[in-house]
Amino acid sequence: MNAKNNADLLEPVKSIAQQAGQAIMDIYRDGFTVEEKTDYSPVTEADIAADKIIVDQLTALTPEWPVLSEEGESIAFEERRQWQRYWLVDPLDGTREFIRRNGEFTVNIALIENNISVFGIIYVPVSGVCYYATAGGGAFKEEPGAIAEAINSRPWDGRKITIAGSRSHLSEIFHELLKNFQDHHVIRLGSSLKSCYVAEGAADLYARLGPTSEWDTAAAQCIVEEAGGKMTDTFLKPLRYNTKESLLNPHFLVFGDEGHDWECYVPQS
Repeated sequence: MNAKNNADLLEPVKSIAQQAGQAIMDIYRDGFTVEEKTDYSPVTEADIAADKIIVDQLTALTPEWPVLSEEGESIAFEERRQWQRYWLVDPLDGTREFIRRNGEFTVNIALIENNISVFGIIYVPVSGVCYYATAGGGAFKEEPGAIAEAINSRPWDGRKITIAGSRSHLSEIFHELLKNFQDHHVIRLGSSLKSCYVAEGAADLYARLGPTSEWDTAAAQCIVEEAGGKMTDTFLKPLRYNTKESLLNPHFLVFGDEGHDWECYVPQS
């Protein structure tokens, strides 16, 4: 499928993300219970409701393409490795922020082709803002009721740096990273919003030096890269998807200025 065909999917998939976001907001307002998954991460009725909407509608839209969702059943690599194209979904990214009611959670939908993210939608239910991109088509931010505007990452001038950091998962190694910048400002955020801040030039760097899964990064990677930035492991190799049994990501960096050597700032662990 080429870029033009992927672009044709934008409006229907944006609609799916918005519907999932509405279901999330209904539960956000009405109240919810919190349970614990086998990996000890939290899950709520909102995660499950959004998952059903997204999986059902993506399956109806493109029945020939599998859907891999955080809230779905585990699929063996022997089966997954045969997929050339599939949807990769986090129906509610930032469940901890949802539980804390701080608004910093998103709906993430990505399309993976030959292990590369080529389509990404990140919808913010609380604000109605939608970030989206297709490979070769640029990255955009759409405010409710407004025309979508192209977004671009920004160069870093080597002086004060704005770093997006996790609100819920700041690690000791992250604090070691900060020591390598003489002058810095940290913006603490939940979910994939950190990557979106880099994509739209509101932050220079997001460093995630802790565990994440492939559905946490896929939609954001396409958006960041189409905005002119990069999402890489700590050796500056781009993240790739569905290449191994585990769906865990390596530690990774998201940066707006691809001409800068970011590897030298990462503490050796």
